[in-house]
Amino acid sequence: MASIDIHIIQSVPPSNINRDDNGSPKTAVYGGVRRARVSSQAWKRAARDSFAELLNMDELGIRTKRAAELIAERIIERSPRTTQEEAVKGAWGALGGLGLKEEKARKSKADTGPEKPSTTQYLVFFSNVQLDKLAELAIEHELGKVPAHAAKQAVKRDYGISLSLFGRMVANDPDLNVDAAVQVAHALSTHAVDPEFDFYTAVDDYNPADESGAGMMGTIEYNSSTMYRYATVSLDGLNENLGDPEATVRAVEAFLTGFVKAMPSGKQNTFANATLPHGVVVMARDGQGVSLVGAFEDAIRLSDNGYIHSSCEALAKHASELDEAFGEAPKAVWVTRVGDVAAPLETLGEVQSFPALVEGVGKYVRSTLGASA
Repeated sequence: MASIDIHIIQSVPPSNINRDDNGSPKTAVYGGVRRARVSSQAWKRAARDSFAELLNMDELGIRTKRAAELIAERIIERSPRTTQEEAVKGAWGALGGLGLKEEKARKSKADTGPEKPSTTQYLVFFSNVQLDKLAELAIEHELGKVPAHAAKQAVKRDYGISLSLFGRMVANDPDLNVDAAVQVAHALSTHAVDPEFDFYTAVDDYNPADESGAGMMGTIEYNSSTMYRYATVSLDGLNENLGDPEATVRAVEAFLTGFVKAMPSGKQNTFANATLPHGVVVMARDGQGVSLVGAFEDAIRLSDNGYIHSSCEALAKHASELDEAFGEAPKAVWVTRVGDVAAPLETLGEVQSFPALVEGVGKYVRSTLGASA
């Protein structure tokens, strides 16, 4: 069992990256104090969205309730004489073979527009190659019912990188599940946070000269923090899903790049809070991944140079103490840091640029799995 652990220290300015049901930034109590929190799903989605610039289309996938539309498009591309209605019928014939039921769109009396397309009952993750195969099966079976064994066979291989990394759960048929090769922790601030509120006003540009006052006003809750982010990739699980060591190398490099650089889009237009990490530490381990969040169970206190230096110091100290206590030092460590404020991370491994780090991790994975150069 081999894993790649990613540890990140990242400073985020005033922001509301990930909101709860009241519109407030998500938080969590850890170590007895309130912390800023960004859910794992938010950063996984940001990383997955970045794959469009890092990978080929046939390596990507889509999680949707509207798979029938995507399959129908592919049917028409392959059989141009097919009508839209026939293509949709064929798409549902293929999805029906997977045991996915058609859910008609609800329409209110006030809705006079065109009928909305039917959807599956829940989100399902397909690779682009699997959608192609389902379309081909629909055509092969003359846009009628696709047998279950054929439909299921089409989605039990050719997972692509996105699906192999993040997995798939099908509620009514566990046989179609795909175990995720990536685990992502909720990002937590290394220190305590207090909520803050921005009172804003907006002026009507077309106000008469003799009228003053705001056309709109309100408040937005936000916070700022230095966050610890963690994710781990199971090399064995990923390689099993993909069935190709070289594809596994590409997947690890893409996830590492996307997870480190991508930022969830919540309230970006309001706060322009996109940042890059001050510190990235990647550790290769023989066993399961190990989070270093315990470094911050005792919340970092504000110092003259902020939170980053003390956070990096605590991370490096905790990592060394864990290795000494359990005798499970990582097989290899790569470090990227920005400025002297993150200098404590140098004790963990050789410092290099992020592109060099990604290349080094890729070479390690290639060597571990015996992939061709």
